[in-house]
Amino acid sequence: MILTSKTILKKIEGDELMILPFTSSQVQPAFINLRLGSHFIIMDEYSTSFISLEKPPSYKEVCQETIMIPPQGLVIGTTVEYINLPPNLIGFVQRRNSIGGIGLCIQNTGWIEPGFEGHIALEIYNANLVPIELKAGSCICQLVIAQLDQKCTAYMGRYNDSKRTTESQIFLKDCKNSDSMREKFKEFD
Repeated sequence: MILTSKTILKKIEGDELMILPFTSSQVQPAFINLRLGSHFIIMDEYSTSFISLEKPPSYKEVCQETIMIPPQGLVIGTTVEYINLPPNLIGFVQRRNSIGGIGLCIQNTGWIEPGFEGHIALEIYNANLVPIELKAGSCICQLVIAQLDQKCTAYMGRYNDSKRTTESQIFLKDCKNSDSMREKFKEFD
């Protein structure tokens, strides 16, 4: 079940859900508007000749108030807001409708897991043929929160408690130890 504005505000006021900084004007009928932070990472195209799932690519880290995204360019950014979801809520991010009209694609780098705490990483892609300029603090995406049917084990992954934009960790091979992961979550079967 997706939470409505009344439920979102009630959970924030009751300290069940943390979003900092936060103003009630960010809450819409069934989502929360989130703003773009000023910390970005960009693939270093000069030192990365190809991308492999076996080793980390090189990134450039950029901290600035304005960023220019080139045509077909990808930038990983982060939200201004620091989020803490309890273990009975899950979230997902989508771009604002008006952002899509200029050819800007924004999504988070996966579901926002129950128990996640940190700034949300944003994949920002320019699908247009001209550069797009973005300014920190711009309201560019929406957080939708859904209630789980029961509490679950809180997310304790490597992206938890992120205070800055984090590079992909796919090369660490999460699925390699699927048997040990199955044992860890056996209690929920």
